[in-house]
Amino acid sequence: MANLKSGLILNDDEQLVFELEAELWASSANPIAKLIGTIVKFINLILGNKRQGFIVITNKRVVEVVQYKALWIFNVGKNLKYVLPSSVKEVGYTKEGTFCGCFCQSYNLYYDAFTQRTSVLLSNVDSEAEAQKVVDAFYKAISAAQ
Repeated sequence: MANLKSGLILNDDEQLVFELEAELWASSANPIAKLIGTIVKFINLILGNKRQGFIVITNKRVVEVVQYKALWIFNVGKNLKYVLPSSVKEVGYTKEGTFCGCFCQSYNLYYDAFTQRTSVLLSNVDSEAEAQKVVDAFYKAISAAQ
């Protein structure tokens, strides 16, 4: 059984495809937004507040996990959501230029559901082919569950 950073326990017949750690502090890959997010994250770190978000994609399901901690060690809460295949209307990625729009590209995985829109910065993705692999894995997981 795999030890996941999100703490999700996989079923016996389930295989991990991706575990994406979400950037919950910065609103985009723009360097200014990242700087503001880093400052807010640092202030919360000093105060002892921590939150981590993950999107876990397996061969059978897609799960959102958000963990909250206070005073550095106390578990305040944890939200775990299964993404229902019937609720997802659209899945894809966006490509955005950063640092004045021309030097670096950033990729965001997003999906639209009936009740929400979720977007996650793909921090370790450097090409459109890699972003497409993540989107394909997401789509394959939700279509296998139908």
